[in-house]
Amino acid sequence: MILNKTKTAGIALLGLLLLGGSPVPFASAQDNQDLSLTYQRPPKAIADIIDAPATPLVNINSKGNLMLLLERPGYAGIDELAQPESRLAGLRINPATNGRSRGSFISNIKLKQVNGGQESQLSGLPQNARLGNITWSPDEKYIAFTNTVDNGIELWIADINSKQAKKLTNATINDAYSGSPFEWTSDSKGLVVKFIDEKRGDKPKTGLAPVGPTIQQNIGKVKPSRTYQDLLKNRNDEQLFDYYMQTQLKLVTIDGEQQPIGKPGIVKSMEISPDGEYLLVQTIQKPYSYLVPHYYFPYNVEVWDRDGKLVKQLAKLPLAEDIPIAFDAVAKGPRSYNWRPDKPATLYWAEAQDDGDANKEVDVRDIVYTLDAPFSAKPAELAKTKYRYRGVQWGDKIALVNERWWKTRTERVTMVNTAKPAKATVLIERSYEDNYNDPGSPVFTKNKYGRSVLLTDKKGQHIYMISEGGSPEGNRPFLSEYNLKSKKATILFRSQAPYYERPIDIIDLDKKQIITRRESENDPPNYFVRDLGKKKLTQVTSFPHPTPQLEGVQKEMLQYERNDGVKLNAVLYLPKGYKKSDGPLPMLMWAYPREFKNAATAGQVKSSPYEFTRISSGSPLFWVTQGYAILDRTDMPIVGEGDAQPNDTYNEQLVASAKAAIDKVVSMGVADPKRIAVGGHSYGAFMTANLLAHSDLFAAGIARSGAYNRTLTPFGFQQEERTYWQAPEVYFRMSPFSFADKVNEPILLIHGEADNNSGTFPIQSERFYNALKGHGATTRLVFLPHESHGYAAKESILHMLWEMDTWLNTYVKNRQVQ
Repeated sequence: MILNKTKTAGIALLGLLLLGGSPVPFASAQDNQDLSLTYQRPPKAIADIIDAPATPLVNINSKGNLMLLLERPGYAGIDELAQPESRLAGLRINPATNGRSRGSFISNIKLKQVNGGQESQLSGLPQNARLGNITWSPDEKYIAFTNTVDNGIELWIADINSKQAKKLTNATINDAYSGSPFEWTSDSKGLVVKFIDEKRGDKPKTGLAPVGPTIQQNIGKVKPSRTYQDLLKNRNDEQLFDYYMQTQLKLVTIDGEQQPIGKPGIVKSMEISPDGEYLLVQTIQKPYSYLVPHYYFPYNVEVWDRDGKLVKQLAKLPLAEDIPIAFDAVAKGPRSYNWRPDKPATLYWAEAQDDGDANKEVDVRDIVYTLDAPFSAKPAELAKTKYRYRGVQWGDKIALVNERWWKTRTERVTMVNTAKPAKATVLIERSYEDNYNDPGSPVFTKNKYGRSVLLTDKKGQHIYMISEGGSPEGNRPFLSEYNLKSKKATILFRSQAPYYERPIDIIDLDKKQIITRRESENDPPNYFVRDLGKKKLTQVTSFPHPTPQLEGVQKEMLQYERNDGVKLNAVLYLPKGYKKSDGPLPMLMWAYPREFKNAATAGQVKSSPYEFTRISSGSPLFWVTQGYAILDRTDMPIVGEGDAQPNDTYNEQLVASAKAAIDKVVSMGVADPKRIAVGGHSYGAFMTANLLAHSDLFAAGIARSGAYNRTLTPFGFQQEERTYWQAPEVYFRMSPFSFADKVNEPILLIHGEADNNSGTFPIQSERFYNALKGHGATTRLVFLPHESHGYAAKESILHMLWEMDTWLNTYVKNRQVQ
């Protein structure tokens, strides 16, 4: 039952005042005893899941005959996150290594034959290995990777035949920028590598006395910008950005010889042409910005020869502070330069025809151009797009041009004959919200340059597609053969109950052999070779159950309906051995709202009943070990059909979805309606606060790393395109901060102290907590030191779980109901 929040909030506040601020003894204990806690651990069954070894990652070569087993260490310690960190222009840099901070690493590499399953250890790896950027050479005889040590980052390679690894460089690699710090040459004999510029000088020092004020200025130009974190703030930040980013490209052979390429600069990206003769280099230029991150800074696009000499300047792109905030808006001018993978040295890129403004009505949004070496001719037109260009997938004599348009949730794939670009055919045009009719993504193969191109049959009449296979009975992944002429797909393989089996790659098209990743409710994911012709299945890996504590947990996919007819879904988990005769359980509902333009697609099933019950550090499933029912992936669709915007009725739809979910589990007899908590992370935290503010459906809430005051994100958020000034009432109504006086259920707020996510500044939780406290709410605010939007340190994760467990036990499981 949804109660009048205004009335109940007043009653609750009066009661809290009479009782000295909190009617619950535990809260009083918090007020007086435990505000200087050291890191705590949750119950053993929960902590053991966090302490368990991680399942290795798998990296399979293009031939499908060899896989790398990438072993991962446990969670990092808080001492690692506490290392110094420079936050510059949207980047986070470890000053000690000149690499990105907060990275995850691989600790060991093993080789496993797909046929036969023989497994061997890669020898010669560094002690206490912290490996990253693991990349096959084009001929797949080697892999290259970085190793992070205390004072920098090294480059290593490993010979696959000898199974021997060796170090190629000292700890002088520059891995501060996004993307890989190296790329293999096409002949697999060397790599082009980003090095720290050895002539960059000493690190700039921050003086106690500033040299002058920090000034920003705008002279009458419209420059709205979304809410970004870690921006440059002053001149010293600019100097530090220069210091860490300054890069010297070098060619490093597999024998370790080094040769400088070109002059040092701030290298945004570099890509070797398929024939190895040219480099496509993008370098960041000044002036920098205090309003936008590094990827909007001015940059030059150039073609160099293999010695680093300038061959062609393709573009000088200005600072992009004036990109419209509309979705599908882009910068003016050319963008997205790349080499065609099917040609020796041919560039392609797109140019907006609407000045990058998605609000302009035009017939052509983008034109895609190509340009052959030696880059002196006029660019050739490959395609014109109706929607916003999203990239090209290249094949033998064909190119698939991808487009998307947010306002209508439409995607389109057009096939272009690369020899006669005027001959173009629309293969696919559909709503990308529609999971049930998703044809999937193409399968690729490596060509003679070692580049990924579309896999086709010998006659070039078909491509091959892997789809999640959405259906009313749940996701059933499939592999299909797609006819480019008839535009019809023939299913070659589709997952069958009681398994969830996803095709990964095609090993041999003629022999009809594929690799799949197969799992069930009780069987952990493992890799298999499936021979479609002989109808034979061979297991390749045998990873054990990673969380035996969850064996026997009961799982059920639920389908139910909202009061406006929108169909909803959720996944229910019940404790091992639980029977309905045991009575209803306390429950934790976990969700993340999503916006839709169509009610029918909003109600589609989005998971599979046969997926393995997996658990991550942020999952709610820990509490199924503690006697709770868990309702996970609970649908909270916010629908706005036609001209209506989803957020115009955000709260009403949110409450209706929550009520429908509760009605379902209560009618099943598995959940006690008086002992249900709601929780979520990020936008799910925002949802949690709003549900407590606008309904009385829940006993308590848990909100992690959320945003609660939308006026702090005034130029749009999530899928809201309108600004605060265009829709102030929407921003007000959607902000739980505006209704802090209506929250009369206990709410736990957790936030990473170093949150780097757009919009979820830590001050969001701080100010919301103060608003709640000022109105007498039962609330607790926990800041996790050094943590960003997702929590990484084991100490932080265990403490978060302890906080959540204590909160749930106090205000849900052992709730004092009057």
